[in-house]
Amino acid sequence: MSALEQHVPDGFRQSEIGIFPTDWKINSLAEVSTKITDGTHDTPKPIKEGIPFLTAIHVKENHIAFESCYFLPKSVHDEIYKRCNPEYEDILMVNIGAGTGTTALVNVKYPFSLKNVALIKPDKKVSDGRFLNQVLSFLKDEILESLSAGGAQPFLSLSQIGQINVPTPSKEEQTAIANALSDVDALLTELEKLIAKKQAINTATKQQLLTGKTRLPQFATYTEGEKQGQPKGTKPSELGEIPEDWDISTIEGVSIVPMQNGLFYEPARKGKGAPLINVSDMYTSAPIDVASLELFNASKVELKAFKVKEGDLFFTRSSIVPSGIAFCNIFPKSDENVVFDSHLIRVRANPEVVNYQYLYLNCLAKHSRQHLIANSKTATMTTIDQKAINSCPVLLPTKEEQTAIATILSDMDSEIQTLEQRLAKTRQIKQGMMQELLTGRTRLPISKEAV
Repeated sequence: MSALEQHVPDGFRQSEIGIFPTDWKINSLAEVSTKITDGTHDTPKPIKEGIPFLTAIHVKENHIAFESCYFLPKSVHDEIYKRCNPEYEDILMVNIGAGTGTTALVNVKYPFSLKNVALIKPDKKVSDGRFLNQVLSFLKDEILESLSAGGAQPFLSLSQIGQINVPTPSKEEQTAIANALSDVDALLTELEKLIAKKQAINTATKQQLLTGKTRLPQFATYTEGEKQGQPKGTKPSELGEIPEDWDISTIEGVSIVPMQNGLFYEPARKGKGAPLINVSDMYTSAPIDVASLELFNASKVELKAFKVKEGDLFFTRSSIVPSGIAFCNIFPKSDENVVFDSHLIRVRANPEVVNYQYLYLNCLAKHSRQHLIANSKTATMTTIDQKAINSCPVLLPTKEEQTAIATILSDMDSEIQTLEQRLAKTRQIKQGMMQELLTGRTRLPISKEAV
């Protein structure tokens, strides 16, 4: 919605904020609002129970995080509420700090207080608050570029917020647009909730299956001998109670070759050659996406020494925070000649002892992460050496059970990835809808029900 001169089609006009239909007005936010104010400038002491109290960190993109808010005594809240009284379908806008310009619609009917958040009360005679919130979200980058005051951190004064120009179609058309975009928002919310639920189930299932606390039915009872049909018991170990038919090994004990650091990275050699696995690739979804890897002009000697094979595991050697140390990912089957960077350590599993997908999952499990973090060293950065990774414990059921566990957990991961891709696609669709509907390029039919 740039104000730069563009071709103006019939039925449209050029405005200071872009090209819009000729029957749409351009108004300042102050003109379409009855009140623009903000919450307290003080820092009241929160309590465990009371009236909800929100700060800038609780206002997300079109979401208010009441689930993590603070609370104030009623007497303190009442003083703030005299100045700033958020009501249903008002708009909150962060006006200071990293989230400046972020807006969310008030979707609750109970009172709460604010700090470092502006309150915009739409004039219901001319404005649909839902439409106005969508417009402000759509215009966020331009608002910040044109109005944000310079300084140590972003800031929008109430006066600046009031000067923001917004397109204003008829109230009926605003409502029709808001209804369409709200339907997509509802779908996004449901997808986010479903993904969160699936992730929680996934985490719990991994913890249960990878420690043997829950056994798959085909492995839960003895199938032969004197104990045939009887449930399998447990035994004590250094990792606590584990299934009596499981063993404990280490990464060194299940490796077929010694672990290895990667090749030395030189920026001058990037851009062509073989795909290179780097630290950033550890934190993407598994397995590593070969198509997304940076190219590196490795020599023939380096290609021979550092060529990657299917099932290789890679661990980060350093991290800014301890929780990121020795984070791993796994390499899939590939016809490419792929190499890896010196900031990574490679482990190659012995296929006769361990399923490499199971080993990868074991290395992300709680007992492994605790060992790796506890055996790292922290100075300026957190680092870990080969000895500490080699001694990481590996719980070992039979190969058959390992494969069954890995298959189930990989299927769950794939389901979540599919949902996340659907979520990303739906977000893209909404952006396209906003571009069309909020600029008037696509007009919706208006009915009495839209009012």
